[in-house]
Amino acid sequence: MQPRTSIAWVTAALAASALSLAAHSAWAADPLKVGLVLPMSGPFASYGKQIEHGARLYLQQSGGTIAGRPVELIVKDDTGVAPEISKRAAQELVVKDKVDVLGGFGLTPSAFAAAPIATEAKKPMIVMNAAASAITTKSNYVLRVSHTLPQLTAPIADWAVKNGIRKVYTLVADFGPGHDAEAQFKKTFTAGGGEIVGEVRTPVKNPDFAPFLQKIKDIKPDAVFLFVPPGEQTVAFMKGFVERDLAKAGIRIVATGDLTEEDILDAVGDNALGLITSLQYSEVHNSPENAAYTRAYYAAYPKDRPNYMSVSGFDGMQLIARTLEKTGGDVTADKFMAAARGMSWTSPRGSIAIDPDTRDITQTIYIRKVERVDGKLQNVEFDAVANVRDPGKP
Repeated sequence: MQPRTSIAWVTAALAASALSLAAHSAWAADPLKVGLVLPMSGPFASYGKQIEHGARLYLQQSGGTIAGRPVELIVKDDTGVAPEISKRAAQELVVKDKVDVLGGFGLTPSAFAAAPIATEAKKPMIVMNAAASAITTKSNYVLRVSHTLPQLTAPIADWAVKNGIRKVYTLVADFGPGHDAEAQFKKTFTAGGGEIVGEVRTPVKNPDFAPFLQKIKDIKPDAVFLFVPPGEQTVAFMKGFVERDLAKAGIRIVATGDLTEEDILDAVGDNALGLITSLQYSEVHNSPENAAYTRAYYAAYPKDRPNYMSVSGFDGMQLIARTLEKTGGDVTADKFMAAARGMSWTSPRGSIAIDPDTRDITQTIYIRKVERVDGKLQNVEFDAVANVRDPGKP
């Protein structure tokens, strides 16, 4: 005869297993709702388009399900740098649409505005582009799969000082990521023996670069460190830089890779040739995972080029999927966050991981040069720094 305590233990275990299976069945019966807050209109609409492309591409490859649950992707347009609209969109997704996970966030003001909603509603919040270092400190439910500006900036500053650039003028957009990029570049560059000979912060919307370019030309630094939101500002700056003969004067540009991302590279044109930048992804990154990703992307979106934002959308959905595999489909916020911390996988960009302490991403940052490859402008990687954490955090 078996001891009564053993029988009781087996009975309890079977009951617990039955409850777990019942709970899993209940989750599987319900759609998993993922709400994306993205700039789908306005000057930053390409951000939203690319992130949504990447997210939908992952769902296409997963058969539209995650952890056995059909996925409903709900996209809200926050129009760009409009924190109140971003906050309202996040509130609507939580209250009206009853989403399980918040995601997207193309720009830092959007992520800052939504973080309190994630805290109050206890919803995991996946940042797929916004890059100010402080974002993950605004809620214990924030995870990031994109990058931070200090993470991109330290490697390019280190490369510059090691490659004969001694005097730099910094020009950055006047908002959180620009401030982060400026601070990190100055810290790393001067620590290596470089000198900052001038600095300026430009308006986030519609800056006139002409007076800044003239001042830079007059000062004659070895290089300009540049961070502006990619898109129209990149095209305008590069056009002015060439027209005012700064390149002919021997002034170089070093920048974060936003400047030459694939979605706008063709618009910048030959003015971009030779530019040195740092970023976590290039369309021509040499790996089997990226070859598969780019093939699938062009098959789904033949009129667009895959860029780092699309990969962040793809990896944001991949993080949700891998986390729910660990939780058995349970998207309860605290269980989700515990399971996601320390998660690692191979992305189209390379090996990535979620830092268990900061909830930020650890990844390889590549140094790239713009060249023509098979007739197309591409960011060709020629150096790399592996396992880069966000240096903007302790």
